[in-house]
Amino acid sequence: MSAEISTLTTASAKNAPKDTTYRIAGGKTGILLIHGLCGTPAEMRFVAMGLARAGYTVHCPTLAGHGGTRSDIVGTTWQDWVRSAEAALDDLRKDCDTVIVGGLCLGSLIGLHLAANNPEKVQGVALFSPTLWINGWAMPWYSRLFSLVRSRWIASLMDFPDAESLGIKCPRVREFVRAALAASDGSDLGTVGTPGTMVLEHRRLARAAKKILGKISQPTLIVHSREDDYAAINNATYLQAKLPSAVDLFVLEDSYHMVTLDKQRHVVVEKTRAFVERITSDAISGVAAACSAARPTAVA
Repeated sequence: MSAEISTLTTASAKNAPKDTTYRIAGGKTGILLIHGLCGTPAEMRFVAMGLARAGYTVHCPTLAGHGGTRSDIVGTTWQDWVRSAEAALDDLRKDCDTVIVGGLCLGSLIGLHLAANNPEKVQGVALFSPTLWINGWAMPWYSRLFSLVRSRWIASLMDFPDAESLGIKCPRVREFVRAALAASDGSDLGTVGTPGTMVLEHRRLARAAKKILGKISQPTLIVHSREDDYAAINNATYLQAKLPSAVDLFVLEDSYHMVTLDKQRHVVVEKTRAFVERITSDAISGVAAACSAARPTAVA
């Protein structure tokens, strides 16, 4: 089937960040895909298209402050990002009976918050390169010292350049993204580098996420690369051990951090599609069982 992408726009003030939110209409099962820190929904497009071809409705929102300049994003907090994702979840629930929340990097942590705080609205969670700690092999040595920073003012004096790899192992895709970033104003592909203030807000988001893991009862899929250059594999194994729900962990052997763009992006789509299909089948079976139990028993 062909998928039609609808760009969703809202009224905004002049010079406000560009809203690059889009939706691909499908059936009554919806998938909310949340991009990463300083990124945009563009980094979720390949996975979104793959899931849409399976007949699902896919919604990719732009997080608060993203899609604009550095001054736009540094004016936000992690609570702003979660609130914007919650609004997108409510919007998707208007059209879908079953919703799976997925996210890349920072987006996966926001997905955990949505699942914990909205158990009746979220039926499953898909985590792509979940990043509780920015501890991958390509991170600069001073990133460890940054853990001592507590105030936004001090954090604002620091900056984290993109790793030379850009989180992408495939040379062709990496160079394409590098060229696109150089030609972009940040609205379509995200900003170059990460302001220290945002790294601090990410840490605060991760700390809050770890406190609510015990509330997450939905089945969870984790896709993480063994060679992740931004977030080591212990991010995934920690979540697998701490989440009380059923967790499927799939480890990629030929990708870096940006698994939704990298060499094994087709595998990410395949594993996510199978995960969503299982949740949908379980939901249908549950409804059928409930209807059967409610049916009056014939009296002989």
